[in-house]
Amino acid sequence: MTPQDVLSLYEQRINLHRFDELTDFISPDAVFWFSDGSHHGVVAIRQAFEKTWSKIQDEHYWLEDRAWIAQSDLASTCIYTFRWTGLWDGKPAKGQGRGTTTLGKQDGAWRIVHEHLSHFPK
Repeated sequence: MTPQDVLSLYEQRINLHRFDELTDFISPDAVFWFSDGSHHGVVAIRQAFEKTWSKIQDEHYWLEDRAWIAQSDLASTCIYTFRWTGLWDGKPAKGQGRGTTTLGKQDGAWRIVHEHLSHFPK
């Protein structure tokens, strides 16, 4: 699979809301930066995802405007706009921001080594 394939499958599987569906795509020592903090390693990343999924019911998450800004045989980085819709406290809600995902080739497979999601600047 290419880095583009991995990111597309990762995006699809996020919407299953089962973290075990994502672990094949995430490096064991990955670092994810979200609005609520930095998460190092799969255990901490799992906790961050599950915390979000518990707050937003019926969430649907997707990526737009992907731009692969760096690509080599060992690493690739994509920037994008992320969007989500769902229910927050039982009421319709939506959000968006900007994201960066870096994938590294590990043991012959592409895995996410870093993800950074943040709000758009004001």
